[in-house]
Amino acid sequence: MERPRLLLADDHTLVVEAFTKLLEQEFEIVGVVADGLALLKRAPELRPDVVILDLNMPKLNGMDAGKQLKKLLPLSKIVVLTMSDDYEFAAQALRHWASAYLLKKSAASELVRAIREVLKGRTYVTPKVAQRLLEEFVRDPRAEHETHLTKRQKEVLQLLAEGHTMRQVAVLLEISARTVAFHKYQIMQQHGLKTQSDIVMFAIKQRILAPPA
Repeated sequence: MERPRLLLADDHTLVVEAFTKLLEQEFEIVGVVADGLALLKRAPELRPDVVILDLNMPKLNGMDAGKQLKKLLPLSKIVVLTMSDDYEFAAQALRHWASAYLLKKSAASELVRAIREVLKGRTYVTPKVAQRLLEEFVRDPRAEHETHLTKRQKEVLQLLAEGHTMRQVAVLLEISARTVAFHKYQIMQQHGLKTQSDIVMFAIKQRILAPPA
């Protein structure tokens, strides 16, 4: 009997090594990627049953990568494994593309349990976050107040906020530097941004970039 195929998406080497040792006893680890763009390139080739995804990844954050990945591989289950216990992150992910949401500080056995659950077609949410969802989201549903940005604007914004130059962003996204400059100008003009610090703070506010730990 074939073991379920797992793809790990996390840029922390020690975390990946630890979870690989834990999971390879029961599952087949078909690949490891360290950023969101690499995930979108490798996943369609590897076709994993489950993707273990960190939200705070470089080049393309886990939230946007997860959303795009679900369109590419609708049958693959996505398990979020993150440091963030922000219930709004969890609600957005679970509403649109994730099958499970866990915290990295959770017990290792919880990750295995979550993978087993999503493979059965169920949803798993770590207890602490589930309680917050119940108290803050289910009992008091609120409309999302996210400023509208196009997919490309989000990609450009994250890379600029991470400190990449416009030329570097162009190479990473395989577009022209002029196109990057256009998107940067549009974002800064429409949202009143003037400095690099403004770009970073705006990216954090839009939940495109996680705040410093």
